[in-house]
Amino acid sequence: MALSDSLGATRSSSAAAAAAATSGCGKTPTLRSGSQTITTSGKSRSWILRIPDNYDNNHPYRLIFAYHWLNGTAQIVDSGGSDGAVWAYYGLKQLSNNSTIFVALQGINNGWANTNGEDLTFTDDVLRVIENDLCVDTTQRFAMGWSYGGSMSFALACARPTVFRAVAVYSGAQLSGCNGGTQPVAYMGIHGTHDSVLNISLGRQLRDRFVANNGCTPMNPPEPPQGSLTHIITTYSGCRPGYPVVWAAFDGDHTPSPNDGSTSTSGARTWTSAEVWKFFTQFQSGSSPSPSPSPSASPSPSPSVSPSPSPSGGSGACRVSATVNAWNNGLTEQIAITNTGSSTINGWSLTFTLPSGQTITNGWNATYSPTSGQVTARNVSYNGTLPPGATTEIGFQATHTGNAAKPTAFALNGNPCTIA
Repeated sequence: MALSDSLGATRSSSAAAAAAATSGCGKTPTLRSGSQTITTSGKSRSWILRIPDNYDNNHPYRLIFAYHWLNGTAQIVDSGGSDGAVWAYYGLKQLSNNSTIFVALQGINNGWANTNGEDLTFTDDVLRVIENDLCVDTTQRFAMGWSYGGSMSFALACARPTVFRAVAVYSGAQLSGCNGGTQPVAYMGIHGTHDSVLNISLGRQLRDRFVANNGCTPMNPPEPPQGSLTHIITTYSGCRPGYPVVWAAFDGDHTPSPNDGSTSTSGARTWTSAEVWKFFTQFQSGSSPSPSPSPSASPSPSPSVSPSPSPSGGSGACRVSATVNAWNNGLTEQIAITNTGSSTINGWSLTFTLPSGQTITNGWNATYSPTSGQVTARNVSYNGTLPPGATTEIGFQATHTGNAAKPTAFALNGNPCTIA
């Protein structure tokens, strides 16, 4: 293959019911596979879209964003370069067998400097266009990339932890920033032990951030000796449910497609495609890591645990704190609810008023209705009981038209809450 990186070396209905679907579901799409343009941050940017053959507008699809390397292009990611279709989207398109929507974005100056967050905004804006037109499963969004593209995928893990379910970072470093970087994201890192462009220590640093965020047990995973031409894959233990960390170290240099037993970097022979595909597809549609928030998942209440209009034996006294992380025309909000009463609450509903122009697009750890104005968030199956002094966290993602302020008028089971 010929991937030139100038950083250095060359080298079904029931499922639909469970999925958190986008507004594009049920629509006749206007988007078509191929090259696209969008104006974002005052610039015209290009990207490539690949929609599955025989696309079904009632089926929510998995969505994968793929980022190119320095001096690479979206076109090479899309075509597979000299390796052809077998290596399109780092080999995942062929493995997907028409089950996935793929996107390749083009970086400014063929890179991902992410100046003032403009590449994050580019991603946000493309995502919005796609989901307004196509049927996407919002619990099945993923990002991946090699070298500078891996660095951009890491930046997304830091800044959009409730948007992307998991990321795969091939031979990356912190080159595109890390705005946030404190929340868990399912993370897979792949790196060569003698990478002459981005030393493996840089990849380990990225990995270790999410080892900590995901609550995994710290360790120094084994790595293959130089000259062995092998790879070792380690899955960390102790991670929070739904937030695995996987580290794949290989005896090789700066490449996304190492081949065991050879110095060749053929995309047709590499093991990385199958391993990344396995990592992404382990996450089931509509799945929600519990009790942690899942990226953009909207769990449904269990039939056996119904929200109560009033607390059972509790006064409903509560304290609420809210944290907003806003960008261009979107935001995420994390809300902590504490029972400050003297009795256990069994089944709760939290009402609050969203600022004008804000609309919830998806959420986690509660169900939300309606999506604007005065909203009611109701408990789900695993967090309906709040003993005295206990706290539960919920959250949501929303769009906004300029007002990214916090909600107001919080009340738990009809009783006003104090604001922390």
